[in-house]
Amino acid sequence: MVDEIDTVSSKLDLIEECKKLNQPIISSMGTGNKLEPTKFVVADIYETSVCPLCRIMRRELKKRDIKNLKVVYSTEVPIHLSNTDNHNESRTNQPGSIAFVPAVAGLIIASEVIKSLISK
Repeated sequence: MVDEIDTVSSKLDLIEECKKLNQPIISSMGTGNKLEPTKFVVADIYETSVCPLCRIMRRELKKRDIKNLKVVYSTEVPIHLSNTDNHNESRTNQPGSIAFVPAVAGLIIASEVIKSLISK
């Protein structure tokens, strides 16, 4: 199973269900506010650092007694953009993605799935 879901609650629901069914899953972590696609790595969620989404997911997975999860995450420190635009109007603090960064994470996940299928 591949998880590319943006909302934490939905990610957790899918991961929990896969673990209950003993179904393999790989999950994409945060790609927002990242510019360097070469910083993505594949790791267990409990071996991650830097990524704010990984931190939240580790906490929530521990609560659910989920002991491992294969993820693709970035070791790049997220950039912080100004909270105002050129007209001094407030903007939301939603992380923004640039098109090629999530695409790279998706390609890495596809590679992991293919490698897993070939090894069976």
